[in-house]
Amino acid sequence: MPANDPFGRLPRAASFTVTSTTVTDGGAWPPEQHSSGLPGGKDTSPQLSWSGAPDGTKSCAVTVYDPDAPTGSGFWHWAVADIPATVTELPEGAGDDTGSHLPEGAYQLPNDARVARYTGAAPPAGHGPHRYVVVVHALDIPSTGVPADATPAVLGFTMAGHTLGRAVLIASAETPA
Repeated sequence: MPANDPFGRLPRAASFTVTSTTVTDGGAWPPEQHSSGLPGGKDTSPQLSWSGAPDGTKSCAVTVYDPDAPTGSGFWHWAVADIPATVTELPEGAGDDTGSHLPEGAYQLPNDARVARYTGAAPPAGHGPHRYVVVVHALDIPSTGVPADATPAVLGFTMAGHTLGRAVLIASAETPA
């Protein structure tokens, strides 16, 4: 991964596979997954499927992060905690306001826009390409114990010592000047 490696200072973890019917690894972030404030944007979370999580996985979490946002700390677009280990897919749109398409027990944390839902890509006009790092985290605990009103950074801190594996998909988006 290039500069601003979000995993550079975290403990190493096994790799497994995440795929999507809406987002292509290495491809462009589709318009539907952009912010509703941009033309064609719908704030629709991508469909995700994963396989090959390490033995001992007791739960998963999903995060979407833009390390290239001009904030000094990136921008968290989505965080879902406490996905049961038996679940291996989230449908497109699972990150809506209701979270009704999330598996039982899973919940969304407020993102950096302070809403507990998926917020689409919205790189500042003329800022250049931004990477959207989609990660399924395989954890050795059945629940993170992170409060539902915590930040994705708190979730990340809590997961750091419990991460068995990471499945990573990266897409990019750019808003012309």
